Amino acid sequence: MDDENQKTTLEDHNDDDYYMRVQDYTGEEYTLANGSRTNQIANDNQELVEEAVIRFFVEEYKTEVIVHNIVGNVDGATVFVESVGEPHFYSYAIIPIDVENEQIMVEQVWSQEGQVENAIVTGLYGLVYQDEFANLDHVLEDILKEYSIVGHTMGAVANTGGRGYGNPYYFVQVSNSSVFEEVWRTYLNEPSISREEWMALFEELNFNGDSISIGMHLFMEEKNVEPDQDALDAIATAIEEADQIPIGTYSISLHDNKVSKSSGRGSKENSIDRSYPNDIIKE
Repeated sequence: MDDENQKTTLEDHNDDDYYMRVQDYTGEEYTLANGSRTNQIANDNQELVEEAVIRFFVEEYKTEVIVHNIVGNVDGATVFVESVGEPHFYSYAIIPIDVENEQIMVEQVWSQEGQVENAIVTGLYGLVYQDEFANLDHVLEDILKEYSIVGHTMGAVANTGGRGYGNPYYFVQVSNSSVFEEVWRTYLNEPSISREEWMALFEELNFNGDSISIGMHLFMEEKNVEPDQDALDAIATAIEEADQIPIGTYSISLHDNKVSKSSGRGSKENSIDRSYPNDIIKE
């Protein structure tokens, strides 16, 4: 679901039939390949789909969620959700659809291997290091305002995200699942333990900046303005020099003002980035 690295051509980028301003994009236009028929069936049965997915998250992951978006895929529908309360994260599940019989397979909801578990870990990471994330947000707010840069809308985050803990400017993802296996197993057994107990568990883990990635996708605020290298450099420097922000590997991509209507992606040939092998590691 997270494929910002597939860049489009400049010729495609100039076609307003396919692109819109990031400030106007809420994810309602989001589509998946070969999903038009299943999308219709799933959304005609919205209540049934939502009930099945909500039940799946409660039964499999001890987590209450709300459904934000239902998008047809080739074999069913991808359902984007947000956790209720703490830990806070975005995720998704897939519900199969028998197209020939227009039947929603409510007992066969599934998730891709490790996807929800890793989302739970990032939500707990955000909970444990909430002060550090507040510091990161403060650093970004100042520098983005100075250079007239924006992020995704909250609608886009909720309707197309599904990538763990995050906000309009960044998403947190697990780079090394084995390091955090004890975290999500503990959550499945004891989801209601306190923040202090989670803090103690994280302190016991042998993780470093390579274990967590924090990916930023940012946009020029004004139309028809190319991504600004000085702005990208300033953001990178601000992160490099910041104290008391979350441990992790930071990558930054800066795009022009437009995103793809069908995917919400901003990556194009004119996009610029500070990423692997030159990403920023905070320990």
